[in-house]
Formats: sequence, C-alpha cells, structure tokens
Amino acid sequence: MNKWNINKGIGRTVEFKGLKAQYLFVFAGGLLTVLILVMIMYMVGMHMYFCLGFGIGAASLIIWKTFALNKKYGEHGLMKLGAKRSHPKYIVCRKPLFRHLKGSFTAKNEANGEPKGKRI
Repeated sequence: MNKWNINKGIGRTVEFKGLKAQYLFVFAGGLLTVLILVMIMYMVGMHMYFCLGFGIGAASLIIWKTFALNKKYGEHGLMKLGAKRSHPKYIVCRKPLFRHLKGSFTAKNEANGEPKGKRI
C-alpha cells in the first residue's frame, strides 16, 4: 500500500523568509524592475560603476522598505490600507430634514391602514 504525504499548508498564506502574501509580489516586482533599469542604463552607455551603485542602492531600498511594510502592517495590511483610503472621511446629507421625516410618517400611516398620502 502506498503512503502519501499530506499537505498541511492548505489554507495558509505563502511565506518566504518572513515576507507574507502580497509583500512577496512587491519584493519580486521591485527587484525585477531594478534589474531591468540597470540593464537599460548600461545599454544606453552610462558608466558601469554608476549603474552598479544605482542597482545596489535601489535594491537595498526595496528590500528594506518591503520588510518594514511587512512588519508594520502584517499579512493583509496593504489591502486594509487601500480600503481605508477609499472610505469617506465624513458623510454629507444634503436633503432637507423634512424629506427624511416625510418618509417615516408615510410608512407609519400605511401600517395603521390610513391612505398613503395622508400625513400626521
């Protein structure tokens, strides 16, 4: 009879060296972007040491910032941050107060069996 290994990581988020979920994509995308920029800068004819300095500096900045965001906001932090930005700061209601009261009076009248248009 065959023995099968059971995957006990089902339902967990992906984690690599402490980076969780969306931070892995930010990390990989940032490093890939830096690599492509360094290659373009070198092909354009910029000095090799300038390209290497830029690449090392930008890569270390991305690594530092990604781990800092991961530590500060956690697994679902970027999504929470995005949701917080999309919520309104305050709710504005420009309808006159009478319109709100009118709706509540007519609903109360209909429950009592009175005609719809009649108000108290």
